[in-house]
Amino acid sequence: MSARARALGGRMARVPFLLWRRKDPAEIERLRRLDIHKRGRISAGRIVDLVEAETAGSRSSLVVYSYEVAGVTYEAAQDVTALPEIAAIAKFLPGRTASVKYDPKRPVNSIVACEEWSGLGTGGWEHMCGE
Repeated sequence: MSARARALGGRMARVPFLLWRRKDPAEIERLRRLDIHKRGRISAGRIVDLVEAETAGSRSSLVVYSYEVAGVTYEAAQDVTALPEIAAIAKFLPGRTASVKYDPKRPVNSIVACEEWSGLGTGGWEHMCGE
């Protein structure tokens, strides 16, 4: 095989890698949430605040929460805008308890909800949301 053919083959092998790396931030965040859901552990937590922000013409809702793992208290925020059911109840969450899923290898990496799970409970929200 000529050097030129090997160089072309090397470039072609990098194409799928480069395409994989070009996932948009929303997809990367979705995959992170699902990964934590799949292999995470659960800890008790508390919703601290709701921060609504507007950047570049789009609104986002950040749920700020705290939880403890092995005697260390963590505080984190999760953008729940991509999770419409959670975003709809977000304004009623501050002060409530929640289950938090965290990465056992990196406890600072955590979620309170994803597409397949919610640590916010489901019962009783309908009357608060006017449904």
